Amino acid sequence: MTLSDFDQKRLAGVLTEAEFPELPGYQRGKVRESYDLGDGRRLMIATDRQSAFDHVLAAVPDKGHVLTATAAFWFEHTADICPNHVIEYPDPNVIIAKELNMLPVEMVVRDYITGTTDTSIWTMYAKGARTVYGQTLPDGLVKNDKLPGTIITPTTKGAVGGHDHPITAEDIVGQGLLSQAQWDEAAQKSLALFARGREIAAANGLILVDTKYEFGLDENGVVTIADEIHTPDSSRYWRAETYASRHAAGDEPENLDKEFLRLWVRARCDPYHDPLPEIPAETLIEFSNKYVSLYEAITGKTFHRADPSVPVKHRIRAALSQALPEYF
Repeated sequence: MTLSDFDQKRLAGVLTEAEFPELPGYQRGKVRESYDLGDGRRLMIATDRQSAFDHVLAAVPDKGHVLTATAAFWFEHTADICPNHVIEYPDPNVIIAKELNMLPVEMVVRDYITGTTDTSIWTMYAKGARTVYGQTLPDGLVKNDKLPGTIITPTTKGAVGGHDHPITAEDIVGQGLLSQAQWDEAAQKSLALFARGREIAAANGLILVDTKYEFGLDENGVVTIADEIHTPDSSRYWRAETYASRHAAGDEPENLDKEFLRLWVRARCDPYHDPLPEIPAETLIEFSNKYVSLYEAITGKTFHRADPSVPVKHRIRAALSQALPEYF
């Protein structure tokens, strides 16, 4: 595969960091960089960094833009179920959000048994476990089967570069990470959000396989969804029309999410113990195109790639100087 000049420019122009010394309260995550503005607002910038297996593997063209746009669609289409942290979008990669007191668990909702990471239920099941995250699964399941019912498999949050750890609902409450009322509300909202996501995905020819949610409490103690929602970084999506035939043949489903890159790495090494391979430029472009395809399938809109001749960080700085002139 020979890359076009346009794709070569896209690769050369990826946003690998978004540190602006003018802004206060800088924090660096695996993918997003954020700033605590100190007035109840948090600025979040989605870079093009791609993480998996507790490592940043590469930078993917347009990824930060796609994540922000996809999350914006879902925040809008789930606002009746759960309030979200959005205040405004000053740039395609940027959100200004309400500062929240984040809950110390991630709510992972699953409809299928799949995955490649150590915390995936298929990895545990294949090793013989039949009770995972406090959920008992029947014998006889194979990878990518639909589960008997929708389940929640929560994890505690790992630090940057660290591992998320499986935990049960009982332990979350027993250890005081959440009160019973907080757990019940977070679980109810997670299932309702997932049901909405599954419905909209199905109407657009996709299966929402699983996803994770992060919640926080706003200034009034209201449970509020934060970070991202139903993006290809936080969720798995399969094309519905080919799922049954590919699954019957023992092939991986046609995915439009981060699993594409996980599977690529897994086929070449043990990502938890071996050196990670360098990802070819052609693979990164294919991966980027999958994310764009997902956005377009879900929203019904055409994704307009940014002009690669304009450095993304310069564009973001210009947008922030307009949105936050007190700092620039």
